[in-house]
Amino acid sequence: MKCPTCSKETNWKDNPFRPFCSERCKLVDFGRWVNGEYRVPDERPASNEGEATTLPEDSNQIEVK
Repeated sequence: MKCPTCSKETNWKDNPFRPFCSERCKLVDFGRWVNGEYRVPDERPASNEGEATTLPEDSNQIEVK
């Protein structure tokens, strides 16, 4: 299989970093998540600007204005 970060061929079996080829590629991928380069799309409809948006009570978040 190919490493998702560098596309180098890598072994799956006995590879502690799988699906990556190395610790470096694993950390590069993690850094991309942390920096927001990978995102899961938000399925909620966009609110109009200037209106307060109230989140569900169980979300443990505050109201955004």
